[in-house]
Amino acid sequence: MKTVTLTMAQALLQFLNNQYIEIDGTEHKMFKGVMGIFGHGNVTGLGQALEQYKDEITFIQGKNEQGMAHAAIAYAKQKNRLEMFACTSSIGPGALNMVTAAGVATVNRIPLLLLPGDVFASRQPDPVLQQVEYPLDYTVTANDAFKPVSKYWDRINRPEQLMTAALQAMRVLADPAETGAVTLCLPQDVQCEAYDYPAEFLAKRVHHIDRKPAAASAVARAAELIRGKKRPLIVCGGGVHYSLATEELRQFAEAFRIPVTETQAGKSAISWQHPLSFGGVGVTGTLAANRLAAEADLIIGVGTRMSDFSTASKTAFSREGVEFLNINVSGLDAYKLDGTYVTADAREALQAIAAELKAQGYASAYSPEELSDWKREWDGEVDRLYSIERADGLAQTRVLGEINGFLGERDVIVCAAGSLPGDLHRVWRTTQPKTYHMEYGFSCMGYEVAGAFGIKLAEPDREVYALVGDGSYLMLHSELVTSLQEGRKITIVLFDNHGFQCIHNLQRGHGSGSFGNEFRSRSEETAQLSGDYMPIDFAAHARSLGAKSYSARTVEELRDALEKAKGEQVTTLIDIKVLPGTNTDGYESWWHVGVAEVSEMDGVKRSYEELQAKLSTVPKW
Repeated sequence: MKTVTLTMAQALLQFLNNQYIEIDGTEHKMFKGVMGIFGHGNVTGLGQALEQYKDEITFIQGKNEQGMAHAAIAYAKQKNRLEMFACTSSIGPGALNMVTAAGVATVNRIPLLLLPGDVFASRQPDPVLQQVEYPLDYTVTANDAFKPVSKYWDRINRPEQLMTAALQAMRVLADPAETGAVTLCLPQDVQCEAYDYPAEFLAKRVHHIDRKPAAASAVARAAELIRGKKRPLIVCGGGVHYSLATEELRQFAEAFRIPVTETQAGKSAISWQHPLSFGGVGVTGTLAANRLAAEADLIIGVGTRMSDFSTASKTAFSREGVEFLNINVSGLDAYKLDGTYVTADAREALQAIAAELKAQGYASAYSPEELSDWKREWDGEVDRLYSIERADGLAQTRVLGEINGFLGERDVIVCAAGSLPGDLHRVWRTTQPKTYHMEYGFSCMGYEVAGAFGIKLAEPDREVYALVGDGSYLMLHSELVTSLQEGRKITIVLFDNHGFQCIHNLQRGHGSGSFGNEFRSRSEETAQLSGDYMPIDFAAHARSLGAKSYSARTVEELRDALEKAKGEQVTTLIDIKVLPGTNTDGYESWWHVGVAEVSEMDGVKRSYEELQAKLSTVPKW
């Protein structure tokens, strides 16, 4: 057997550099490169290997471990999970900074390979700098914190263990049903240890994504269920994008006149202009979609996890006797809501079920006029929201209307948290797939800037806009510097509404006052955070990092800033002052949040009573 003597870290990089994914006859190089921040736990091991192979493997220097991992997630998501970056960190705090990103990847079903440094496997020396000592079990390190948020976890305590662990990692990363964060913990001494690795372990390896067909019996059950329904409704999830099934979804809807609604991950699968497109559904859904959902006798979920937001905490689909058909490559998601399940690739399942229904001559009972009226009503509401005039400042929906009208059809927006996702889900108009990039599985504040950088790496020929609130920007914006370093221009559109206004609205909407959610100075009179708004110049902050920046407080200034930002060659930030509380809300939706059962506040008492009344109507399963 031919062998190659390499350190474990060198062998790992050689292995990663030779992994490929194949789908529909096209091969994709699996790893674009490695993002990392070096410390004593990885610089002499994986860092040395990266330097040795610098002409073969791209290395991107992160500025925050969580941020760089967010960028890697966004890259993989934009590439439909077919290409990715690995992320390396030192031990202790550097590693733990990636735990949040691991949660983002796993919840959203996005492949992410994490390579945190670990303590010495030899336990000499011991304890090392930044080591967490757990007296009950000395095999536990800080990296055990990755276990609950990883789809595969391993620790390489001997260099030869890499071979088994690496193959298991690829098994998960390349599996559409099981993918998520994979964590391979790398003890810092083992990274540097040499081993005679078999040449075949380091050779090119292709991981085939064989589209999982729908079983004939499942297709028959699905077709029979649909055939007996008059008012079915499609809920399109992110799995439609990952299955490359946007065209099949459109054809399915048109063939049987079934209206289409979207989750945050599914949005942009169908153009807003299509007569069967009714936008977001659920808590952040459109009025038309939520009314269709309430009247539907069958919900056809395609590639969706059916989260509480998509289902309005299980109240969106309220018709007596409504049933669910779940089409999903993941059995976990296919079985949700006690539905009829088709565990299969979305594209394969839609084609198979469509053939069965066409043979049976099926069509829904919706009339074109009825659907057209509902769509026209909602489009008019969006036009109204886009044109709101306020004498005291800019309304958030007006700003979104201006941006939406300015951007090109291929431009990509990214968002994750705050009040913006709700507004974007309702009112943002997309015509092209993959132009709406929302991380809403974890809704992780701080994803936006890093995510935009990751998208720009994936789509360098597109303009990428990070739509971010001031609270989320303050939490994590460090990869702005990385975008400058790498020459990948992104545009950061910052909505400054003086704090965490989304949760502020939720707080006040459930009977509480204004407490702890706005960025105000501490009042000398009350000793509370109730003084003046903090005066933060975000444009100046961006300039201090090397970016270009503009400020906008009027529609005219916003239009001018957008035009100038588009012409810039480096990352640019637009600081927009928007009025708090000017986001959208309601549209016949509901979200289940806990309310204090006892309180001295009358508003909270009323909110609790309303909650109990609502819960009496919610399904218990």
